[in-house]
Amino acid sequence: MSKPTDIRVRSARLYFLPVQTRMPLKFGPEVTTSVTCARVCVAVEAAHGRRAEGWGETPLSVQWVWPSAVPYEVRHDALKRFCAKLANAWLEFDDSGHPIELGFDFQEQVLPSLLGAFNKEQTHLSEPMPWLAALVCCSLFDLAIHDAFGRFLERPTYSTYTGEFMNRDLSAFLGSTTFRGNYPADFLVAKTPAKLKAWHLVGGLDPLEASDLTGKEPNDGYPVLLADWIKRDGLKCLKIKLRGNDAAWDYERMLRVGRIAIAHEVDWLTADFNCTVTDPTYVNELLDRLRDEHSRIYAMLLYVEQPFPYDLEQFRIDVHSVSARKPLFLDESAHDWKFVRLGRELGWSGVALKTCKTQTGALFSACWAKANGMTLMVQDLTNPMLAQIPHVLLAAHTCTIMGIETNAPQFYPDASAAEAKVHPGLYRRKDGCVDLSSIRGPGFGYRISEIDRKLPAPQV
Repeated sequence: MSKPTDIRVRSARLYFLPVQTRMPLKFGPEVTTSVTCARVCVAVEAAHGRRAEGWGETPLSVQWVWPSAVPYEVRHDALKRFCAKLANAWLEFDDSGHPIELGFDFQEQVLPSLLGAFNKEQTHLSEPMPWLAALVCCSLFDLAIHDAFGRFLERPTYSTYTGEFMNRDLSAFLGSTTFRGNYPADFLVAKTPAKLKAWHLVGGLDPLEASDLTGKEPNDGYPVLLADWIKRDGLKCLKIKLRGNDAAWDYERMLRVGRIAIAHEVDWLTADFNCTVTDPTYVNELLDRLRDEHSRIYAMLLYVEQPFPYDLEQFRIDVHSVSARKPLFLDESAHDWKFVRLGRELGWSGVALKTCKTQTGALFSACWAKANGMTLMVQDLTNPMLAQIPHVLLAAHTCTIMGIETNAPQFYPDASAAEAKVHPGLYRRKDGCVDLSSIRGPGFGYRISEIDRKLPAPQV
């Protein structure tokens, strides 16, 4: 049965916003120095004719969504062109319903064939664009529809994830009668915190101490060295990017960051290998050596993030030995709840959620993981501008293991200057936290009319 609140997409305006990093950011074997943020304004309409607009935004982080030897600009251009195809596909998708239902049906019925057709057209590419890249391109449209629905109802989007507005319960999406009669709201936090602990990213190219400086670092008023970041922002949580193919370098990096962390009263560390490890022994030996030689640093390590290849179906690696040592979190592999289920079978113990894999998909993964005893984290895609707001809301509503990763203030702080005037606590970490108290109003609480941002001409 349909509900009078059901909506369908009626229009979409797509924008591309280029952003330069102030410092290079290493993703696995590649380095990021710039990114394009894709932003869309979607108009939705109910059966009675009333309309509302919503906004969504996601960085098209080429190196993360599509690691490859294909030249960067070729991949970058493909992502932008696929976003334009998605804008048209959403307009042709005439289904109506709740945003979660629209998001699920579009990803099941339209996105796979759209990606397949797109890849067939790209005769100049030596490899197809992967599913993760397609999800990221789709995520800004999905986010905008969720925002528009809240604005249509004149209430926060997170208050709409109930049977009052949804036609289908979770059993219809998660394939199990266990979820019959349950809705996403049943797995979310009723009263969200006003502040979240902020995780700072220690990139593989970041200088840690003065001896690491090359003289090419920016002189722009922001910190460069790790200790200066810790002091300025009161940081208590550090995420360490490792190589995953150089055990000596990785171990030394853990020690160097760990010692700085101890000296400046940081509480927690985590290690991120970005899918570069193929044998659990590599991670186990690093952890065991750390435990035996530097027990305090080992004790500070809260969890380990995605050491292994993200294609779980191709690389069915049993990781129980790693998760027996430290909680082990899926990130790139957690495309949707089915991959989370497979990950749990292989020994993964937690899930790192990301809004860039769609708000709809993140909610399904959160619900399935919570129902099956897995812990949650919300990880960053270096989200600036509007992208930061649904990102922090997801962490606030899902009850993560510890706060949220937020590194846009490190790598392109000035990109969010317009949004920071309205939401200052989201783009400058203080006392080790981000402050969500400025988020209010319908939808995702962007307060878009108050943000003085000049947008380029729409692409669609």
